Amino acid sequence: MSEEADKIISETRKRMQKSLDDLVHQMAQIRSGRASPSLVEDIKVEAYGQLLPLNQVASVAAPEPRLITVDVWDKSLLQAVEKAIQKSGKNLNPTNDGSLIRINLAEMTEETRRELVKLAKAKCEDHKVAVRNIRRDANDQLKKLKNSGLSEDLLKNYSDQVQKLTDEFVKKMDDLFAAKEKDIMTV
Repeated sequence: MSEEADKIISETRKRMQKSLDDLVHQMAQIRSGRASPSLVEDIKVEAYGQLLPLNQVASVAAPEPRLITVDVWDKSLLQAVEKAIQKSGKNLNPTNDGSLIRINLAEMTEETRRELVKLAKAKCEDHKVAVRNIRRDANDQLKKLKNSGLSEDLLKNYSDQVQKLTDEFVKKMDDLFAAKEKDIMTV
């Protein structure tokens, strides 16, 4: 019986970790004070008859704090890459010199920084809600085990473990947000 409960706890940890990993990925895409390749790497480019992430058709680098360079491997895709960056909704203006695409990032205003912090906070809250939903699912599964013979004490013990996992992952998400907020607001 406790073997099934251990499996539930293990699965809960994996699902919460996936949520945290996704938040890390999404936070990396939010612009902070300096340029980062992760800001554009996932932009989809129409190439070879399909949509591919930018990092599969070009190498992306941030050689300076406010500059991102995109070196497209197949130069026939330069126009498509430039168009994809413009249409990405990330307010980026690429310049194409025929061999390299440069994206100069404007200095962020206080208002822009506050908007980005709001966006990061919203993403963090969404992921914390996901973790709490995972907790609810795990507790529901554990209660079903109670009906098939799990003792009240063991149920309480496993429910406490699920709560500890929830607290652990919510704290990691809060810490991640705090670091991102500091990064965005640093001038």
